[in-house]
Amino acid sequence: MMNRRTVLTAAAFAAGGSVTPALADSGMSRIPAYAFSFAALSGDDIRLASFTGRPLLVVNTASLCGYTPQYAGLQELWSEFRERGLTVIGVPSNDFGSQEPGGTSEISETAHHQYGVTFPIAAKAVVVGAKAHPFYKWAADARPKDVPRWNFHKYLIGRDGYIAEVFPSAVEPTDTRIKTAVARALADS
Repeated sequence: MMNRRTVLTAAAFAAGGSVTPALADSGMSRIPAYAFSFAALSGDDIRLASFTGRPLLVVNTASLCGYTPQYAGLQELWSEFRERGLTVIGVPSNDFGSQEPGGTSEISETAHHQYGVTFPIAAKAVVVGAKAHPFYKWAADARPKDVPRWNFHKYLIGRDGYIAEVFPSAVEPTDTRIKTAVARALADS
């Protein structure tokens, strides 16, 4: 269940954009995922506060990876569950094996044209280490044993704005474990 504090915290951060790295590093683990935003591939912002109270699946992606065909599975998952409230967000990253070397047009070509992705795609971001995007620093602080080790690592954020489940790269988006976790997150009220 969404408590008032979570909603107010997310709304406060939504007004100011993403959480600063200093705030993300301050140990304030009670900040919900809805406090963060990503620059979008389209140039706008993907403000997670826009999805407050709805589950999110945040996935670091890459265009030249053996797991790149998972874009199709992510699209299938998005198509199946978006009307019920799930949002999938792809976060291209060049952190693993330099498998996302291109810019906006190359990423768009792969995601949108080759795989027909219609869910939000962020601009390329760092997902591990000291220069990681604040969302990924927050996730690493919350679940230090579940940080991305490769492309297509999946964080399922529950309605409360906190990590509900984590799925490694090898788990396909259409896997029963993910679908069950998404259905459970959607059922939580």
